[in-house]
Amino acid sequence: MRRTVPVILLAASLVGTAACTKTKSGGDSAGGDGGDSGPIKIGLVTKTDTNPYFVKLRDSAKAHATEKGADLIAVAGKFDGDNEGQVAAIENLVQQGVKGIMITPSNSTGILGALKQAKEKGVLVIALDTETDPKDAVDATYATNNVTAGELQGKYVKATLGSTPPKVLMMDGTPGGAVDEQRHRGFLQGMGLKDGDPAIIGAAPTNGDQNKAQAAMENLLQRDASVNAVYTLNEPAARGAVAALTAKGLAGKVAVGSIDGGCQGVADVKAGKYLATVMQFPKKMAEQGVDAVVDYAKNGKKPTGFVDTGAQLITDKPVPGLDSKDTTWGAQNCWG
Repeated sequence: MRRTVPVILLAASLVGTAACTKTKSGGDSAGGDGGDSGPIKIGLVTKTDTNPYFVKLRDSAKAHATEKGADLIAVAGKFDGDNEGQVAAIENLVQQGVKGIMITPSNSTGILGALKQAKEKGVLVIALDTETDPKDAVDATYATNNVTAGELQGKYVKATLGSTPPKVLMMDGTPGGAVDEQRHRGFLQGMGLKDGDPAIIGAAPTNGDQNKAQAAMENLLQRDASVNAVYTLNEPAARGAVAALTAKGLAGKVAVGSIDGGCQGVADVKAGKYLATVMQFPKKMAEQGVDAVVDYAKNGKKPTGFVDTGAQLITDKPVPGLDSKDTTWGAQNCWG
């Protein structure tokens, strides 16, 4: 990915067993760091540093922090679901004297103790992309409404099936993950289904990974190849599912939807690999989070509540009653 600001990569060794990456960026202007001289320090903890979505979120946060004269220290888990790595990252950032921590939690409950300790030490804590459970474990959340995103996918897939009874395979995420549960629930709401409905002929966790999704879909198709609709947690999962469907000669015969809005995903929709995706806006999340930490550092003002950063259905095959944008618009507004 092209970077618009200089970046200094530093090797990091976090406490415990976590092996995370650390990235620091910033300017030379002073920023009122709790009485200390030098720039405001902002921590960012993402689920991984390989998923293009989190790369975009990190790079956007770096660029905006630099514009604000702040230092961004970015760390990430080794994989989606690396709860121990995220806990270690939070503790490490607090020790480094950050004024605020922005986090995309892998497990919405498993990091609560570390977040509480950070807040008790005067650190502003903001969730990006993923809500915590309970929601007030952080000061504020800047994220996609993931139930809405899942519902948009479900409504679109249902509309494309028309009067044909659905036979759905679910390419889920990471068990216990808030985003995973919310998108799953939203999709079923959009389809007019509930968990346990006989219309759901199979489901499997994919951890949002393309290879795992392909293997999961291959296994599910061996049991029942009558599928006509597929839910996917994200675009890597969609690509894996489509690869397995293609190998079975089912490409183009199954309604597949997704969520993310990455540039590769928009290109996939344009190429007809899957019918639609729901775009998120990680740049907006990152920039609003940075602004909130800088404002807190300078003025003591804390943000509160949930801020919905938006979701947009992208498809070249619009259906009545659903607002959508085509892939040309998608290519102009995508990330990655």
